[in-house]
Amino acid sequence: MAEENPELQRRLQELDGELEDGDITRKGYEKRRTAILSEYFSSQQLGDLRGESSDLGAFSFHSPSQSIGSAGDGGGAGHAKTDSYGSITAGPWAGEYNAMSYEPANGGGAHTPGPPSHAQRFQAQQLGMRGQAPPRQNSYGSLDRPVSRGSMYSSPENTVVGGNSGPGSYAFNPNGGQQATWSPEGSRQSTMLDSAQQGYFSDFTQQQNPDDDMRPRESYGGPQRYSQSEALSPSAVIPPPLIGGGQFLQVPQHMMPLEPRDVPFAVYDPHNSKIPMSKFDNLGAVLRHRGKMQARQPAYWVVDSKGKELSSITWEKLASRAEKVAQVIRDKSNLYRGDRVALVYKEIEVIDFAIALMGCFIAGVVAVPINNIDDIQKLSLLLTTTQTHLALTTDNNLKAFSRDIAAKGLKYPTGVEWWKTNEFSTYNYKKKDEGQALQVPDLAYIEFSRAPTGDLRGVVLSHRTMMHQMACLSAMVSAIPSSENVDTFSNNLRGADGSYVVPRPGKSETILSYLDPREGCGLIMGVLLGVYGGHTTVWFESKTVDTPGMYAHLITKYRATIMAADYPGLKRAAYNYQQDPMATRNFKKNMDPNFSSVKICLIDSLTVDAEFHEVLADRWLKPMRNQRARDLVAPMLCLPEHGGMIISVRDWLGGEERMGCPLSIEDENDDDSDDGAPPAAAPGTNGFTSLLDGTNSERKHSKRKRNRTELSEVLLDKESLKTNEVVVLAMGDEARKRASEPNTIRVGAFGYPIPDATLALVDPETNLLCPPFTIGEIWVDSPSLSGGFWALPKHTENIFHARPFRFVEGSPTPVLVECEFLRTGLLGCVIEGKLFVLGLYEDRIRQRVEWVEHGQQQHEIEHRYFFVQHLVVSVMKAVPKIYDCSAFDAQVNGEYLPIILIESQAASTAPTTTGGPPNQLNIPFLDSLSERVMEVLYQEHHLRVYCVMMTAPNTLPRIVKNGRREIGNMLCRKEFDNGNLPCVHVKFGVERAVQNLPLGDDPVGGIWSPLASQVRQDILPLHSDKQYSGVDHREVVIDDRTSTPLNQFSNIHDLMQWRVSRQAEELSYCTIDGRGREGKGVNWKKFDTKVAGVAMYLKNKVKIQPGDHLLLMYTHSEDFVYAVHACICLGATAIPMAPIDQNRLSEDVPALLHMIADFRIRAILTNADVDSLLKQKAVSQHLKQSALILKIHLPPQYNTTKPPKQSHGCRELGLTIRPAWVQAGYPVIIWTYWTPDQRRVAVQLGHNTLMALCKIQKETCQMTSTRPLLGCVRSTMGLGFMHTCMMGIFLACPTYLVSPVDFAGNPNILFQTLSRYKIKDTYATAQMLDHAIGHGAGKTTSLHELKNLMISVDQRPRVDVYSRVKTAFAQSGLERTAINTIFSHVLNPMVASRSYMCIEPIELYLDVQALRRGLINPVDPDQEPFSMLVQDSGMVPVSTQISIVNPETLRLCLVGEYGEIWVQSEANAHSFYGKQDPLDAERFNGHTVDGDPQVRYVRTGNLGFLHTVNRPIGPGGNMVEMQVLFILGEIGETIEVNGLSHFPMDIENSVERCHRALVRGGCAIFHAGGLLVLVAEVRTRAFLASIVPVIVNNVLNEHQLVLDIVSFVALGDFPRSRLGEKQRGKVLANWVSGSKKMQTIAQFSIRDPDAEGSVATVGPADMMGRRGSGQSGRAGAGSIMQGAPGSSLRHVESLTNMPLAEEGEDGQLAVHSNDDRRPSERSQSRNDATPTNENPHPFDLNTTVEYSPVESLKFDSPEQLSRGQPQDDYQYRMQASYNAPLDPYDPYNDPDGPREMEGSGSGLRVANISSSDGISDWEQEMLREMNIGR
Repeated sequence: MAEENPELQRRLQELDGELEDGDITRKGYEKRRTAILSEYFSSQQLGDLRGESSDLGAFSFHSPSQSIGSAGDGGGAGHAKTDSYGSITAGPWAGEYNAMSYEPANGGGAHTPGPPSHAQRFQAQQLGMRGQAPPRQNSYGSLDRPVSRGSMYSSPENTVVGGNSGPGSYAFNPNGGQQATWSPEGSRQSTMLDSAQQGYFSDFTQQQNPDDDMRPRESYGGPQRYSQSEALSPSAVIPPPLIGGGQFLQVPQHMMPLEPRDVPFAVYDPHNSKIPMSKFDNLGAVLRHRGKMQARQPAYWVVDSKGKELSSITWEKLASRAEKVAQVIRDKSNLYRGDRVALVYKEIEVIDFAIALMGCFIAGVVAVPINNIDDIQKLSLLLTTTQTHLALTTDNNLKAFSRDIAAKGLKYPTGVEWWKTNEFSTYNYKKKDEGQALQVPDLAYIEFSRAPTGDLRGVVLSHRTMMHQMACLSAMVSAIPSSENVDTFSNNLRGADGSYVVPRPGKSETILSYLDPREGCGLIMGVLLGVYGGHTTVWFESKTVDTPGMYAHLITKYRATIMAADYPGLKRAAYNYQQDPMATRNFKKNMDPNFSSVKICLIDSLTVDAEFHEVLADRWLKPMRNQRARDLVAPMLCLPEHGGMIISVRDWLGGEERMGCPLSIEDENDDDSDDGAPPAAAPGTNGFTSLLDGTNSERKHSKRKRNRTELSEVLLDKESLKTNEVVVLAMGDEARKRASEPNTIRVGAFGYPIPDATLALVDPETNLLCPPFTIGEIWVDSPSLSGGFWALPKHTENIFHARPFRFVEGSPTPVLVECEFLRTGLLGCVIEGKLFVLGLYEDRIRQRVEWVEHGQQQHEIEHRYFFVQHLVVSVMKAVPKIYDCSAFDAQVNGEYLPIILIESQAASTAPTTTGGPPNQLNIPFLDSLSERVMEVLYQEHHLRVYCVMMTAPNTLPRIVKNGRREIGNMLCRKEFDNGNLPCVHVKFGVERAVQNLPLGDDPVGGIWSPLASQVRQDILPLHSDKQYSGVDHREVVIDDRTSTPLNQFSNIHDLMQWRVSRQAEELSYCTIDGRGREGKGVNWKKFDTKVAGVAMYLKNKVKIQPGDHLLLMYTHSEDFVYAVHACICLGATAIPMAPIDQNRLSEDVPALLHMIADFRIRAILTNADVDSLLKQKAVSQHLKQSALILKIHLPPQYNTTKPPKQSHGCRELGLTIRPAWVQAGYPVIIWTYWTPDQRRVAVQLGHNTLMALCKIQKETCQMTSTRPLLGCVRSTMGLGFMHTCMMGIFLACPTYLVSPVDFAGNPNILFQTLSRYKIKDTYATAQMLDHAIGHGAGKTTSLHELKNLMISVDQRPRVDVYSRVKTAFAQSGLERTAINTIFSHVLNPMVASRSYMCIEPIELYLDVQALRRGLINPVDPDQEPFSMLVQDSGMVPVSTQISIVNPETLRLCLVGEYGEIWVQSEANAHSFYGKQDPLDAERFNGHTVDGDPQVRYVRTGNLGFLHTVNRPIGPGGNMVEMQVLFILGEIGETIEVNGLSHFPMDIENSVERCHRALVRGGCAIFHAGGLLVLVAEVRTRAFLASIVPVIVNNVLNEHQLVLDIVSFVALGDFPRSRLGEKQRGKVLANWVSGSKKMQTIAQFSIRDPDAEGSVATVGPADMMGRRGSGQSGRAGAGSIMQGAPGSSLRHVESLTNMPLAEEGEDGQLAVHSNDDRRPSERSQSRNDATPTNENPHPFDLNTTVEYSPVESLKFDSPEQLSRGQPQDDYQYRMQASYNAPLDPYDPYNDPDGPREMEGSGSGLRVANISSSDGISDWEQEMLREMNIGR
């Protein structure tokens, strides 16, 4: 109809022209068009027209801006618009598009799936499906939509990637107009699904089909790549959460994927416009063409750093040498088509690399470029991964490679043949070679690159992918507009030399590049594009641009048309020109810089530096005579992780109208007013209509006139970016003018996506399509992209074939978007169709924020997002003396904590002069620098920095990019997590950053307070049972030999006499020597005479009287047993003690002397071995001098090895037990336990207790007289004493003795004895079993008869002991149920036992968060990674009852909580020896409030709980209910912080395993002055600051604790006992006093006590006013932070009256008592830093800057009995006698208040300590500067 009305036709054409020129908006066009049509047609006719729109030429609803040329016009000389575009043939999807009804732009209408993407079309074609045209939502929101005509790269006969498919392979036939079957050719899917080539790739892609969508996927790049903490993991195909019922009507708005643009012309050979590039299937064929057609044209120039030409090659020579390489590979390599070949070339060997690469292409093998030939390990890994058997290189490389391998002692990679391609000749072409098509596999090369996380992955690139990308790039280059002709001089005139005066424009380009030609964009631009287009490539080293003027000279000399560069190189060149323009202009005489030939400057980058673009264009390119300076700058977005493919760059191809998104912000919100009259601007508006209210007609008009090919810039609101929202404040020129406004960020665009690319913005956390104007991850799909990773099928599926979700109206369930995409890992947004990138996903820092509204904290978790690039810019601008900077976040304790890394010259210790001393760090300056960084980021970005780490310049992990080393952000994070950063200083800001520290129910009273106890009871189920065990009373014990009740014997001596009378000739004792041989056995009669002999010797010679105290110091022998029983029959008190160790005299001699003094020792009894030991010169002198100093009289010592022989027994000699001796309270045996700190615990045992112990042992362990016993270790106390001295008599069985010394030398002796004598029950310790396992003992002996191996523990059992013992002795036949732990306590050696439970240890995983509150909550370890594993300690023995009691309220604990373990047993000791402390009455007379008041308990001081389990027992497997005891730890060692209780061993174990430099068993945590201090032993002294965050993060993550101080001591300085146990008390005392015996090599303050928000930190100024974070203040639950953390037993003894030796001014030793001096003298002579009970001093610890140790203490630690230490031989450290004070000093109750300590200042050291004496000058100056020096 329109053809019948010329006027209507004219008006429609004018309207189309206005729309194309941008004079009107799209909506205005529609309105005016409707108005025009309404003048000529009725409403019914208009409706009919719409229904027939697909058949109307003049009224076709295609874009009026579509340009088209014929397929055969050579790319288009005639790109003329057709009249009203009525002649455009509708594409295959046109009918569906045109049939759509109008929908508003906000997407409120229902959405139907759009047409498939290119990848989908190709995939569906290969699966045998034909394209159905689904309707698609109108992206514009208008009635009609432009129709995509498809790419016109090629002629109708052949596709761009090959002519195998024929004409039918073209989706849109430009000539015929018929809908054809669209082809899979060109898709990145085809790389994987080509059936003909599938055999070559099945090993790396596993043929990933869309049917496998629900297959589990791996996460990509570890936990740092994408967040795994959200509801949806992007690495698993799990849909996002459903929309709630209240949100059902509100469908989320999504920005649909952008539709691909098309190239509006075919791509032809630049040298011959009649040859379409689509005729070539691969680059090998193109190179052959270049070698023939451009034979003499130079292909490559290589220039050195001085600008001299190193080498060049023509196309003919290049093609010939490549053919030769291909020929040799085919003929001599025995490789098959598709096999891999490594290319090992240096960066400067571009020509050799290009020859080898093209040779691989021609030969049909797959090239593997190696871009880092110096890394031999990486090279070997790549060769192995790709199964490469041939490597191409040059002679120089091979020689250097051989030298490196020989120098490092490595071996050549096996199975790899090395060829030197530089020695290959050229290829002689033959006639038969002409016309033969190359047979190449689909795969072209594999590019290996490192992900930001450091993972090395190979990306596979096919020939199809490569050719499609080259076609896109060639089309972009050909579409660059030429510069204006400003010269009237004829370009046909020649000079005298025959050359043209004005150079004529060439047919090819000259590419000038310094990018690495072996990988990524450098390979594409520097090698591949040159071959494809026949362009000349000039390559030079990246360091060349550092020379001022050199870059400009090369551009001028080679008349470069395309510059391939990056920002660092361009910045160096541009800034050099700004500093000294003449250095550039006069670089070469008679050659002025001239950039007029440059068409485009491609900048390889991931983000756009818009500010630098102005400098580059206006101050470097334009002064160099290029009139298109602003048009040259073209940042290029490449994917270095995915093959370097280009996905966005500035181009002039057009077609952006087809992308389906608004191309201007104004168009999106254009109102419904009449198109002719623009609306008036609203008051107060700034001219922007998107995201801002109001409009401005002038701004809109100027906006329309802006060219779409310009580089767009926007000014974004910084605060909105933190919530992933994009608020545009200004655009274009206005954005440049307003860039300096606060809280704004200027961002530049790359351009539109490349042609044929589909781009989407997706939320990386939920995989949902992002709404418009939102930051999301960029997902892209294009035939120009790779098909996947090499040998990583799951990663390929996850990254290269990701599918986003979206919501549709009417359904709360998200649906998958049909198209598959590549996840780029880049975050950005799309504005006006152009791509804006803000950074990598890894470069985004998140931080949790909490809201408080109306005084109530909101529980919704929200995050704010920050980009590292913006943070770095702020720091570099605002903070001086910073070389470089980086940042990342670490997920700790459920939140993301920002870490800032700073490189500064101030952190360098390098000598200032050659050979000079190392530079000393200026700690105050580094501190202030770190604080300044924190403040800048907080003020500008509101980022609460957690940690700032300082390093020297160029020390952080870096990645090499284009020859330059850049900080690798994810590599830094990886090294940070490992504690390997070369960090010299660290500063924490935990007060601001850490916000989720837990609080207990009663932060002041702790977990045992009535309030906290009540809260627990409310949590636990109603009517919960109370925790107490049953009791099995055994009143009568029958002797199995005589059926005599053994309970009728009141003492062991009478029982021994009965054994002598009944079985005199049976064996009683026998000693096994060091070779496993039996000694001369002793029968019961002889045993009686031996005891009588010793007793008579003591009675007659030593004159021992009943009640005398005898010290028994014996080696493990029969003599010791005789002496014990001799003391018993004499009524003397025996005090067994292990022999002193001559290697630890400083510990053992004081222990011996104080026992002599405290217990009034009458005599020391020894055997021959100990007697000779004590008579050694060193030992005897040490003893005598120490006794002289302490004024202690040494008692005589007697050797009882050979007493006078006796022919009569004890009874015949009248050695009988008197009735008074068996009364309760009469001491018979004194067991002395020694804590690891050498503190003594003395327990007295009477005859009744000894007999009860024997009874419980016999009945619990089912012992009989038929099986012998074995005595080995710890025979002076506990079970070792009972088995050695008592149980053999009680059972009437022989006892075999194995010396611990012999066992240490030959552990096999013990197991041979167990096997030989078929011992059923024996006793061992974890230490001796570790020793045996370490020496491989017991593997050849049979242990079938051993049914009860009792492993004694006095705390929580080590969970590894059982498994190690079971594994080590499995082949010996030791049953698993025979390995049993025994809970031994100083007051009862068998509180609980696993003996004969017939089950393996019961393991529980406990919720640590509940445990800190006092609750027991078993959890699944798979669900709770930080759960605590505990093993049971067994059931109660006979005649024993256990109750779990709250230590404060004294009430029985309910099931589900833990408490103090109280024991009621006949075997309990009832007092500490020599102690009359009233606190002991409470300890030994425990009565529960809600239990039986008649039951008297002993309080163990250990925390634990009872747990009931059911296990199958016996052959029938009947279920038996068992109540087992679990031990958690000692009350005295618990640390309470914020009302939560922590066990130090758990924290220490976490710390010890978090870093390999930390010594296992070398860590101690304690409270000191309200500060939580951790002391760790380290193997190294270098970069200790990098270990500190690892420790702090580990403790915070696993235990929700923030340390205050981390202190490091050197290897070997950490105090340990002889058994390797930690000496916690000594660690605390040494740390506080600054003792040189444990010198601190570095100390770091974590938390600033004066900072705002500081929690649970006590500073020196407020110690009177508030209580420490870990102080419990409870008498029954003393914590280790006050005083030394000894045993929880309150049995301590004061040494106030003990004489003291001090060194006087004359150097002589003066001996006096503590009380001989006046208090003032005592105060002046020592500086107390820990509390003592005789003269309390305040514990004044400054926590600010520097810790300088004070002098040693006097009686508050075991090693400080002597102050005078004139020389090493006189270092008498009397450690054994000190016990924790009864009444620890409470600094909060000191009536005098805190007093100033004398000596040097105190504080915290935050750097390496060179000396502990005094304070240095810089420290004093620092203190003065910080106003804290006094």
